[in-house]
Amino acid sequence: MHKKRRRHLVVTFALFKTAILATLLTFISSGIVLTVYGILAKSYDLKQLGRMPLPSIVYDCRGNEIGKIHGSKLRFVPLNEVSNDFKKALIIREDVRFYEHKGIDPTGILRALYRNVFKNKREGASTITMQLARNSFSELMSQKTLHRKLIEAQLARRIENEYSKDQILEFYMNRIFFGSGIYGIENASLSYFGKRAMDMNLSEAAMLAGIIRGPNRFSPFRNFEDANEQRKTVLHRMHEEKIITRNEFQNAMLTGVQILPQNLNKKETVKSYAMDAIQRELNNALSESNTEDGGLEIHASIDLRLQNTVEKILESGLQAVEKKPGYSHTTKTQYNSSKLKKAPDYLQGAVVIMDNKTGAVLTIVGGRDINDSQFNRAINAKRPLGSIFKPFVYTAAFNQGLMPGSLIDDGPIKRNEIEDSEKNWMPRNHDMKSYGFQTASFGLYKSRNTMSARIGKIAGVHNVKMLSDKVGLKISNPNPQIFLGNVNSDLQSITSAYTIFPNYGRRAPSFTIRSIDDINGQTFYKAAAQTYPAISSGPITMTCMALEKVMSKNGSGSGAKSLGYKKQVGGKTGTTNDSKDTWFVGFSSRVTCGVWVGLDKPKTILKEAYGSNVALPIWTKIMQECEKFGYTAESMIPPIPMSQLKLCRISGKRASKECIRSGNSYLEKIPYDSIPKDYCQIHSHVRLSKNLEKKPERLKVLKKLFKSN
Repeated sequence: MHKKRRRHLVVTFALFKTAILATLLTFISSGIVLTVYGILAKSYDLKQLGRMPLPSIVYDCRGNEIGKIHGSKLRFVPLNEVSNDFKKALIIREDVRFYEHKGIDPTGILRALYRNVFKNKREGASTITMQLARNSFSELMSQKTLHRKLIEAQLARRIENEYSKDQILEFYMNRIFFGSGIYGIENASLSYFGKRAMDMNLSEAAMLAGIIRGPNRFSPFRNFEDANEQRKTVLHRMHEEKIITRNEFQNAMLTGVQILPQNLNKKETVKSYAMDAIQRELNNALSESNTEDGGLEIHASIDLRLQNTVEKILESGLQAVEKKPGYSHTTKTQYNSSKLKKAPDYLQGAVVIMDNKTGAVLTIVGGRDINDSQFNRAINAKRPLGSIFKPFVYTAAFNQGLMPGSLIDDGPIKRNEIEDSEKNWMPRNHDMKSYGFQTASFGLYKSRNTMSARIGKIAGVHNVKMLSDKVGLKISNPNPQIFLGNVNSDLQSITSAYTIFPNYGRRAPSFTIRSIDDINGQTFYKAAAQTYPAISSGPITMTCMALEKVMSKNGSGSGAKSLGYKKQVGGKTGTTNDSKDTWFVGFSSRVTCGVWVGLDKPKTILKEAYGSNVALPIWTKIMQECEKFGYTAESMIPPIPMSQLKLCRISGKRASKECIRSGNSYLEKIPYDSIPKDYCQIHSHVRLSKNLEKKPERLKVLKKLFKSN
């Protein structure tokens, strides 16, 4: 027993010595680490704390500077000019022991460690002073390491020794990023509420304090519901910590926050419609990267020289429309000379040009003058598409087995002929004419409404909607009227959707930012820049062949050739009811370009205004300039083999001997993967004459066939 006790004492003493030694080593190593990082922290100039973030510079795809954003219009306000409610809300939200610690909060560190390990909740332990250190030095912003945290901690100690708590709070509030490109408490209050920071009420103060941890995600401009939830969370915390009374809490909870429209905040930051588009995308990119300070190099997809040229072409084209006989609206010249400056009511236009292979937006014009209206019509204006939507209807029908040479009736639509449509929906052709039975491709390149409605019936509403979803066009209320373009979209979305045609089935999602570098030149964001398959290439190839015919001498886009542009291209004109919107979206092998012309408050532009004589001339001149800037159109070659064979004009199947004998077959060149597997069975039972006019049996069979569909 004595020996066992002695052995136990020896082991216990050894463990005790080990523990003492480990503790000493921990203290020594901690001391060394703190000393080293204390020395490193001394290399930072604390004068940076009072300086505003550097502006970020935007460059175009050729390296030319487009403009600057972030940090160029910041307002520094002293602490006594900020609402006391915001000061309280900020401290409760970000650092409840701010006035007690010396830059580092041990209690907060232990709490964060416990919640991260045992509660599986991601929580930081940075104090306001540590956050100020990080936000003041861009090299710390781009790091997410223990090294950064240790420097922050030692910098926080230095800051606490050099400045008072109120000075630290003042620096911090003027540097905070509040989302949507807004820095500083004064800017945030003016931008979101239209009032000075000193005039915020408790409810508004709680909302701004609440969005700090996720400024882009919780920005009231982008996600008011989430911002409002953050407001409630902060108010609850303030009540729990007895910072506000129960009565103040209840009143603030019931006080709704009114947010200004975002465009009222744009005058200081937006210099052009291209910069507006870049700013929107930048907010998303920064939200993903958590790099929210200035001093960035933003490499955009915009080609500035082409952008400037297109703006001039659009202006010239719209002036030409304003000079046409019968134009009765206010012209831009008249608006400019008017002393009463109101919202512009003159004719507007928008243009988007995209690189087919990458989705890069080369040009985006959202109106005629950014100084008159900062509403970006290329992105924000949702207008009815009209006939430019028809190619997707035809593609869906080709995907169901329809052939370009199949005969479709161009005659009047009868009541209830189109299933699931409104009882009185009987669309007519714009020229009030009927060409009888014509090929499906004729219906597309001649933009025949009655044929398109019947082809939509073959495609099916569900299939048209499914294809629309795949190309980025969302249809909220699918019904047969979408066959004629009763679908609303912005220009950028429809232009991106059209990239499936030159890409033979692959869609190129649009982007305006190629990459972003931090202040140290490190790239932390890159655009995906890749296409994805939306539909097989066979049906698309057949649609492309028809869209190329649009540009022929018999098509609605024939004006392009008469204006001197004779490259291999495809496209579609569009004109909505009463000529309120005119469109042309077309493509070459290299780029897709969309043009919209109309009035902000939809009105008839001109009695004889069509996509072919309003939007198409503008598109043509733009495409000619694209050639000069190196975006050269080349031959468009389908990626799959083409096969030539005889098909039946009625059934769209392989022509049988009876089809050939009765004169209902024709020679068609179609994609290999779209060749019908079956032979026509219709003519095994019915002999049809070659003469469409003289023999009524053929008409009966055609009508019977379409009725069954």
